Amino acid sequence: MTVTRSLILFVVAALAEIGGAWLVWQGVREHRGLLWIGAGVIALGAYGFVATLQPDPNFGRILAAYGGIFVAGSLAWGVVVDRFRPDRWDLLGAAICLVGVAVIMYAPRGR
Repeated sequence: MTVTRSLILFVVAALAEIGGAWLVWQGVREHRGLLWIGAGVIALGAYGFVATLQPDPNFGRILAAYGGIFVAGSLAWGVVVDRFRPDRWDLLGAAICLVGVAVIMYAPRGR
């Protein structure tokens, strides 16, 4: 159950951070305005709170592992939202990052 909760929190964090950054990008680069930018800033702030809900108490471990989720999630966001077509190297890199997430977060550790 702890692993499932952790993975769900990583996905929610990724949606908040990537979505927030995308909203800011749209507001600035695509000239959609301050409402888009403001929504993005709020989503980015929500990301910071979601990370605190992770069951592991170590900030560095959570942020390091989340980095792999961010990489894979960013590519997935690009595919779904921007119709980005990742190549095999993008996919390999994302897979390596996700293996890193599993090792950092879920490897057995002596307590």
